Amino acid sequence: MSRKYKFLNKEGLYFVSFATVYWLDVFTRDGYFQTIIENLDFCRKEKGMEIYCWCIMPSHVHLIFRDKNNNPGKLLGQFKAHTSKEIQKDIEINPQESRKEWLLWMMERAARKNTNVKVRQFWQQHNKPIELWSSHVIDQKIDYIHNNPVEAGFVLEPWHWKYSSAIDYSGGKGLLEIDLL
Repeated sequence: MSRKYKFLNKEGLYFVSFATVYWLDVFTRDGYFQTIIENLDFCRKEKGMEIYCWCIMPSHVHLIFRDKNNNPGKLLGQFKAHTSKEIQKDIEINPQESRKEWLLWMMERAARKNTNVKVRQFWQQHNKPIELWSSHVIDQKIDYIHNNPVEAGFVLEPWHWKYSSAIDYSGGKGLLEIDLL
């Protein structure tokens, strides 16, 4: 693995993006979004995750975060492992999920290509952490995260996407408590 994909400074502030396997559009139902939000909230309150910026898109998640316990790779790994199981369970039990068999089959297919996964793989393994070291770079990443739903054509203004911290940065109250930069 390349050095650029590792958390080198354990105390650093990081921008990360992680996607579902095959970039599957899983986050299309409110319950799936809520699973991610509830788990981010748990990590914030119980695991020492400082969350400064976030956005959940249909196939991926963006975060700017820091780990108070100085092990961001481990924290993010735990988050991804737990949410992987939770969302797969959500898909399995959701009677409205018309894509259930196909989604689970795609996750099983991804697992067969990965010796580290036994049954199904939900998240791609890499996170592409980028340490944020200047206010210019921080502002650039915040703009990128918040404009992602606008660029995708889902909303006209960043603060209209309810699964994002853009609401908080525009003076409102979002779905997840954050640590403002």
